[in-house]
Amino acid sequence: MQNKFYMTLYFYISILYKYMFPISHFNQVKTPFYYYDKTLLNHTLSTLTRLAEDRNFVVHYAIKANANPGILKIIAAAGVGADCVSGGEIKAALAAGFPAKKIVFAGVGKADWEIEYALENKIFCFNVESAEELAVIEELARKKETIASVALRLNPNIDAHTHEYITTGLNENKFGIPLEMLDGVLAQMQNYTHVQLVGFHFHIGSQILNMESFRLLCERINRLQDDLARRNIQVKHINVGGGLGVDYDNPDKNPIPDFESYFNVFRDNLDLRGGQQLHCELGRAVVCQCGSLITRVLYVKKSLKKQFVIVDAGMTDLIRPALYQAHHYIENITSDMAEQQYDVVGPICESSDCFGKNVTLNATERGDLIAIRSAGAYGEIMASQYNCRPLPGSLIE
Repeated sequence: MQNKFYMTLYFYISILYKYMFPISHFNQVKTPFYYYDKTLLNHTLSTLTRLAEDRNFVVHYAIKANANPGILKIIAAAGVGADCVSGGEIKAALAAGFPAKKIVFAGVGKADWEIEYALENKIFCFNVESAEELAVIEELARKKETIASVALRLNPNIDAHTHEYITTGLNENKFGIPLEMLDGVLAQMQNYTHVQLVGFHFHIGSQILNMESFRLLCERINRLQDDLARRNIQVKHINVGGGLGVDYDNPDKNPIPDFESYFNVFRDNLDLRGGQQLHCELGRAVVCQCGSLITRVLYVKKSLKKQFVIVDAGMTDLIRPALYQAHHYIENITSDMAEQQYDVVGPICESSDCFGKNVTLNATERGDLIAIRSAGAYGEIMASQYNCRPLPGSLIE
């Protein structure tokens, strides 16, 4: 109830803020750029950390969602850990103030230099994706005369019912070790002296809104732990990954994801053993709603059947609609005229460079500012310089 109260309160505050905020301030910043609402980010983090602490959850922020240095510093200051999928992300995490002892290193293809860098900085844990990777970590740790803590990433073969490009927990996906191969990997580890098994790691996908998928994951983990207990095998850490989705349709009504239901499904369905610690790796849910891509209208083009709003942002700045057919709520923040329908498109020479079709906007003119909402995750971090375009800037306020 308390969480719902804060969410309702923030909804009304955000509406008031929207109409009080001097849009002329945006005119001083070169478009396109990412605008980050620091107040919302901090409120999201306080809600997340409060609920996680109440349920004894250890949270690692998935840096792949957004690695803007200013955003990372705010998240690190909240006291959560970091989930990294590259050596570059480990460097970014350390620079932002994340303690090495709270960093986990995942990723299907860890290069030797990345493993060595992680070992040198004494990170908390490697989430190991394969028997082959485990052998390399053992070899490199032996050369450095150190012990690498590892969690085996297991593929539970669960359909998360999300977009096929962001599903990660099926046998057909490239991620993780199939459960059927676990015994062989455990036997392999018996011959190793420089890796220490500290946990099991799972991740079934992203933008998951149906808690049933997470409940099924709990069932898989419970059966696995029952089987291992019969053989006197127990690990200290269980990492259930991330994947919690956000409301792309109603960012003002639901600015903070349903962390409470997410944590509760594990509390109510996962049978942890004595002394085990539960970890998660949330990314999108932390930063998505605090970010918007602000872009300026170049032209309003009328064709025989449609009106096109052509903006100065393109798929180079926000690739999600082109890559995933993702939906974002789009609004004209400088017009209060009667609504019309438009296709909102960018300037890139690709037909897929379209942010939304048949979008309802207040009547739009050249020079208006358009906000593409819920763009704080997988937006700025995935920007490219295709067509020799500059990368978008950012503003955190």
